[in-house]
Amino acid sequence: MQKVRIPLSAPDVDENDIAAVTAVLRTSQLSLGPQLAAFESEFAANIGTQHAVAVNSGTSGLQLCLRAIGIQPGDEVLVPSYTFIAAANVIRLEHALPVFVDVDAGSLNMDPERARAAITPKTRAMMIVHTFGRPAALDQLMAVAEERGLRVIEDACEAIGADFRGRRVGSFGDAGVFAFYPNKQITTGEGGMIVTNDLAIARRVRSLRNQGRTDSGDWLDHAEPGFNYRLSEMNCALGRSQLCRIEEILEQRAQVAAWYDEYLRDEPHVIVPELRIPEGRASWFVYVVRLSDAFRREERDRVVERMMERGIACGRYFPPIHQQPAYSGWTLRQALPVTESVGGRCVALPFFNRLTKSQVQEVSETLLAVIRDVKDE
Repeated sequence: MQKVRIPLSAPDVDENDIAAVTAVLRTSQLSLGPQLAAFESEFAANIGTQHAVAVNSGTSGLQLCLRAIGIQPGDEVLVPSYTFIAAANVIRLEHALPVFVDVDAGSLNMDPERARAAITPKTRAMMIVHTFGRPAALDQLMAVAEERGLRVIEDACEAIGADFRGRRVGSFGDAGVFAFYPNKQITTGEGGMIVTNDLAIARRVRSLRNQGRTDSGDWLDHAEPGFNYRLSEMNCALGRSQLCRIEEILEQRAQVAAWYDEYLRDEPHVIVPELRIPEGRASWFVYVVRLSDAFRREERDRVVERMMERGIACGRYFPPIHQQPAYSGWTLRQALPVTESVGGRCVALPFFNRLTKSQVQEVSETLLAVIRDVKDE
């Protein structure tokens, strides 16, 4: 296999980011210091919530939110199967039951009517995922949650900066969670952030991330069993520096998406994502195309393999969670035809801030050539 020339993703770290981290290393406080407090304050201001609590990953954030809203063993939580597996895993790790809901064929987000149909007397919450940075149908989903008395966690791990009807995603539910892994729009290396307008939730997750410590300030006083889900001062300094240029980053990524659209939108075997959405602004996390109905899963996999052979990294975003080995034999409440259809035909193309137009053109032309070759076999 040829060496990868165009990677699937790449972090965008500049000299200001490096200087911010280096400055922390020259201090004596590397954890639970001023960078943490500042990052949380600045992030809450960006999202428009009263509170923000930094944690060591988006996964940790989702788990802490489930515990903070009172999810108990045996409770049911609605979640799409077409998303990253962490969303369902944390539900199981809290000894609750993920109930998989099908997605809308256009947005690839949870279908509100399918969500309504999946609710039972055991359903306690809904985890709304903003897939690939596109806002979910928050007006309809929040209406369902309010009507049925469900708590709501927004998994906005892929969607920092996305807006729904003039308001940042992550600010609609009881709590929202963002992530800063190196392939995200901004990165802290590893890290995540919980946002909420509920003081009780903020206090609980702040305690749980730090071994269940109390507000007394005594390092050896613990209110309940907790975790070490803290985010270091170095991570927070990097996050603050990156957050300063979030709008520039979002514009760069939108431009890359527009270039892909230019090269691929007229190809009959490729379904491209919408560039502009009526309900607000997407925050481009990845650029995922869907092969036409003429393609089977095995053919999609061959397309990905052939791209890799040509030095261009691609991904199979997302294999449905309920079809993963970790969920073998999992009982489904309802059929998931859209999830299973798109899950076998989607391809994530190289996508990151500094991708050039010439690289986008090469990726696109290679993809179209590979698609023709696979269909002719």
